[in-house]
Amino acid sequence: MNFLANLLTTLSLFSGFISIVFSLEGHFTLASWAILSSVLFDGVDGQVARLNPVPSEFGKELDSLVDVVSFGIAPALLGYIFIYRQFYLVAVFALFLYLFCSVMRLAKYNITPKEKMRKYFYGLPTTVSGGVLAAFILIYRGKVGTEVFEFAPPIFLLLVVVLSYLMVSRVRYLNLEGIKELFGRRMLFVIALMFVIFITAALLRKSGITLAAYFLIYLIFSPFVVKFCLKDKE
Repeated sequence: MNFLANLLTTLSLFSGFISIVFSLEGHFTLASWAILSSVLFDGVDGQVARLNPVPSEFGKELDSLVDVVSFGIAPALLGYIFIYRQFYLVAVFALFLYLFCSVMRLAKYNITPKEKMRKYFYGLPTTVSGGVLAAFILIYRGKVGTEVFEFAPPIFLLLVVVLSYLMVSRVRYLNLEGIKELFGRRMLFVIALMFVIFITAALLRKSGITLAAYFLIYLIFSPFVVKFCLKDKE
């Protein structure tokens, strides 16, 4: 199981690397999808790793280093190329802040005792922050040239700052165990429903909006669920 988990982690790293390559070549839609595919691989590799009765310290460290690339460096580079023409120096500092906070978030995760993260994380997971930025750019690419997204770069910059703060905050966000407790036996139904909605949205060319909605629902409502709905809270 450790080998399979590490293979999936490597695929997450490859996706992050490919996103960087696409960003440098100006293929922003493909770069965004590469980050989102890394989100998928990162989620699956964690579940595979939990099937192994003996935790792998190597796998844990590998996963964190990969997350720095896929959800720290790749979104920061994609975002910089996206907005630097309007906000050169501001973009440099804002996106460095984002990268710094993502690294800090992962470092804090590695040293936090696991009994304190049985059902939730402290701070927004880097996978979600990277996914939010990628989904935003997907929406923008679908609306490019319209008046609706005339102010997309400053909105993106504000989003970067907010996500940076949330990653290093003490705000509690559900982890998978917390989500399982929340939905119980309905978990498989919820996953199937989300998948059907996403496929339908993809056929209607609204996949970016759908993914952004998923991430934002988690980002906004997860702290309230932890506070009011989970059992055995702090």
